[in-house]
Amino acid sequence: MSTNLYVGNFAYSTTEGDLRSLFGEYGEVVKAQVITDRDSGRSRGFGFVEMDSAEAAQKAIDALDGRDVGGRALTVNVAKPRR
Repeated sequence: MSTNLYVGNFAYSTTEGDLRSLFGEYGEVVKAQVITDRDSGRSRGFGFVEMDSAEAAQKAIDALDGRDVGGRALTVNVAKPRR
């Protein structure tokens, strides 16, 4: 069962490919998504990464939460379901 992770506080220049590469070190990435502003199309500095297993997701959280990437400390945790 896949696990969706919230990834926050990354650089505005971060791409979905960057997220795939970063999280791919900890397991298979099913999907990576950078959330953009609907008017400007610019990154909002957060996104979501879906990992193929809960174990891979936990490894990524343990390794990346608080880690400095591009001069910014990432926030990584299990995403809350949409209402």
